[in-house]
Amino acid sequence: MPGKQIIMVVDDDENIAQLVRLYLEKEGFEVVSYARGDTALAAFKANPPSLVLLDIMLPGMDGWQVCRAIRQISSIPIIMLSAKDETFDKVLGLELGADDYVTKPFEPKELTARVKAVLRRGQPDQQDNDTLSFPGLTISLTRYEVLYQGKQVDMPPKEIELLYFLASHPNTVFTREQLLEKVWGFDYFGDSRTVDVHVKRLREKLTDSEDLGWSIRTVWSVGYKFEVK
Repeated sequence: MPGKQIIMVVDDDENIAQLVRLYLEKEGFEVVSYARGDTALAAFKANPPSLVLLDIMLPGMDGWQVCRAIRQISSIPIIMLSAKDETFDKVLGLELGADDYVTKPFEPKELTARVKAVLRRGQPDQQDNDTLSFPGLTISLTRYEVLYQGKQVDMPPKEIELLYFLASHPNTVFTREQLLEKVWGFDYFGDSRTVDVHVKRLREKLTDSEDLGWSIRTVWSVGYKFEVK
């Protein structure tokens, strides 16, 4: 039997940490908790979990710093937790590599559902053999892997899903709202700038793709398309 999936909860509010632990353990997860950002990062490096629930306001290192440090070494999913409900904070979290952003106070059941959804993205059905190939680019949803010019590109699951969806409909323009619906799903509570952030990160990782005959193109005032020449 495979071991339990480990969720790392990083929050200096003991009441919230205990509440999250209660709900996640009830769903069969193993939970480890840390109240300091620097301590959590050291523990992550020693024994990486399946997913990180990361508060922003932390002693030692704040959540932004921890998220940035984790993304330098791993693509393990990160869900940011914050009392701040401002678009700037959400976008910053996504730009740093977070997979989702949950605002406090939150419903524990909703948080648990989001944890499950993010983990499902990273562990697709093994019968899924979907692979797309273009010059210099291979996208596999079976392995959640992207190869670009012969090298594996480190991407969080949602970036891979967005790239795969666009590439599976070459030269078709999608609005941001359509991409949120198709890639993030009806239960996603974020705004359309989420799409812009993910496209920006994809372009940063797939530089000079136009030389290969394809690119992620912005269609002004409409949305995006995977353009193949």
